[in-house]
Amino acid sequence: MNSTNGVIGSTGSQGPAFSRRDLLGAGLGVVLLTAAGAGTAHAAAPPAQRRAQAFLTAAMDAHPDHGPTRLAQSYTDQAGLFSTAFTYDNALAILALLAARTADGRERAVVLGDALLYAQQHDPVHDDGRLRQGYNVGPYTFYDGSRQPDGFVRADGSVNVGTQFGFTGTAVGDMAWAGIALSALARRTGERRFLGGAVRIGEWIERNGRTDEPLGGYKFGVNGADEKLPFTSTEHNTDLLCLFGRLARLTGERVWLARRARAEDFVMRMWEPDGGFFHTGTNDGVTVNKSPIPEDTQTWTHLALDSRAHARSLDWAARELAVLDHAGRRNSTVPAGQSYDGVTFSSASLLANEDAPIADSQPRPDRNGVWFEGTAHLALALRERRRRGDEARARRLLDSIERAQDLLGGGQTVGGRALPERAGVVSASSPLDTGFGFGYYPYRHVGATAWYLMAATRSNPLRV
Repeated sequence: MNSTNGVIGSTGSQGPAFSRRDLLGAGLGVVLLTAAGAGTAHAAAPPAQRRAQAFLTAAMDAHPDHGPTRLAQSYTDQAGLFSTAFTYDNALAILALLAARTADGRERAVVLGDALLYAQQHDPVHDDGRLRQGYNVGPYTFYDGSRQPDGFVRADGSVNVGTQFGFTGTAVGDMAWAGIALSALARRTGERRFLGGAVRIGEWIERNGRTDEPLGGYKFGVNGADEKLPFTSTEHNTDLLCLFGRLARLTGERVWLARRARAEDFVMRMWEPDGGFFHTGTNDGVTVNKSPIPEDTQTWTHLALDSRAHARSLDWAARELAVLDHAGRRNSTVPAGQSYDGVTFSSASLLANEDAPIADSQPRPDRNGVWFEGTAHLALALRERRRRGDEARARRLLDSIERAQDLLGGGQTVGGRALPERAGVVSASSPLDTGFGFGYYPYRHVGATAWYLMAATRSNPLRV
């Protein structure tokens, strides 16, 4: 959910990249609402958490010459996405900064929240409350030699939509994440502007996502041409359980409970009782997609629903998607003497073609590449479930992520500036094929880092 936004064709100067949210059957979105009282003070936080927070700060300050209204650059420069700031990643950053429970974290979360509101209000084309998939937050020269000269806010006051990579669509999952982040700010600060922005997002989803197809729920969103996409994602509808539930509580309007129930009904239709897992969604509103089976629909559903009847989805993810990456693997990029365990992106990742790159000019995938964002999802969900052995399993996963922060992604930069030492979690231990047409790579990433902080501070993003 991610995007997390996964990346196709994103290393060096090899060519443009696209995110999972543009692709068939994708579903990553994620919602990080900070639980009241969760988290530890920045000064008292363990060193690994402080370094993760330092990375979020550096990503947010990557382009200081382009005004105070800004978003965080999602990936390090080496990913080849230049100054792209994904809406999803920035929503996560807001929630991770709030989870830190520090004055600086809160101030920075407010700055990012105000930037999302600014994007709502200053879109170059639309005035309906939508946010785009991604924005440019600093200047760069594109692969074709064309110059992108602006920061997040252009000279005419409009926001700088990520047109070079085609990040111009609007996904329900991205919108849900942003809405949850804004509602968290509304709760923490008491400022009505943040609730107003979240409500606009919810209303946009109701107008553009609601479907009366047999499987129901809320559909994927729209592409850059404002054409509705036919897919319906389990992950997106899981996100809406939190967003709509939060809006019901904050506004007192019961209509949000009815909308939440609609999303929940779709999620429950995706449950596979024989296997104990949730399917990814549907492409046509009639037929359930049986493959691939992603990790996030197993962990986020537990975080959102806290359902004992469906809690074995965590066991399915921990068992069926488990991977161990080390230098002895055929396509691993892990240095000699190191190893990382966790989970991969989907059932298809374990069957990736290791003889061919995921996209042109990209490295070949490692079937055992660890997806650190998803590994953090699982760690947090196990901590929430609290069954015997769950905390020990979660701690092993967090240890793997913290080791990766220490040892992987060295020498990477944001906005041409060196990062604080050992700061930020890479999205994957080695090149990883998601099975949805894109990959993750060993670049330090706002989304993976924010998810690690949520898991480390026991801050459930999907709790209403």
